[in-house]
Amino acid sequence: MRVLHADTGRTWRGGQVQVYLLARALRALGVDQRFLARGELLARLTAEGFAAAEASLWALRGAEAAGVVHAHDARAHTWAAVAGRRPLVVSRRVAFPVKTGWLSRWKYARADCYVAVSRYVADKLIEAGVDEARIRVVYDGAEALATPVDPAAALIVAPASDDPRKGSVIAKETGLPVRFSTNLAADLPLARAFLYLTYEEGLGSAVLLAQSAGIPVVASCVGGLPEIVEHEVTGLLTENTPGAVREALERLEREPALAQRLAAEARARFAARFTAERMAESTLAVYREWVAR
Repeated sequence: MRVLHADTGRTWRGGQVQVYLLARALRALGVDQRFLARGELLARLTAEGFAAAEASLWALRGAEAAGVVHAHDARAHTWAAVAGRRPLVVSRRVAFPVKTGWLSRWKYARADCYVAVSRYVADKLIEAGVDEARIRVVYDGAEALATPVDPAAALIVAPASDDPRKGSVIAKETGLPVRFSTNLAADLPLARAFLYLTYEEGLGSAVLLAQSAGIPVVASCVGGLPEIVEHEVTGLLTENTPGAVREALERLEREPALAQRLAAEARARFAARFTAERMAESTLAVYREWVAR
């Protein structure tokens, strides 16, 4: 099977990380892949020997035939619909509602299958009128952190973000010292807790990275986050208020046995459900399903 992937993001964000992880894991499964990408994703794919070129509508229209076309972002979805590429699989990663304008209705009718990053996102697609039979839920994956966590770790680490939909202001208002990290792989081994606050979220792949390292997680109880953070089982869910967030973090400090249990259970669940390999296997099953139709 040959798969043509298209992603138009120029920056290195969560969506591009997932395309990169998927590319590597599918290659290990022997899948023939071609990529249309931009920016750092294109550079990384090229450096690792993948067949990759600059993404554009013209490149997508002119690309050689593939068994499946997989559009990984909204612009790639539009281009693939315009180019009439089929079968078309579209990833839907965001939590906000689908637009209702004529262009959105037109393009959403032209994908064969939507890969939703969580059940929450799948429900948003159904609310927009997408037939549930055309939706498959495939959770994000992550590569487990290879760096051992420092047993004397004392930091509270949160992702750095200037996105107003994230909860950086709430984190600051707790009065607790929080490191806002631009390099989670480097900072997580120094963390005693990982804080993920947001007002909306498709899933939260940064949480998976923390769980893979065995770090207790405190996260907002919104969107798809409860699908990967089960309250008092694999982490603590919190309301988006400074007081509630502070109490959750201080509870982990007061109850080290609880923190250790949450981290251990989250790490085990990550290994069973949320690795990049598991994501690739589930995605490949989607491809095979639609090629067989």
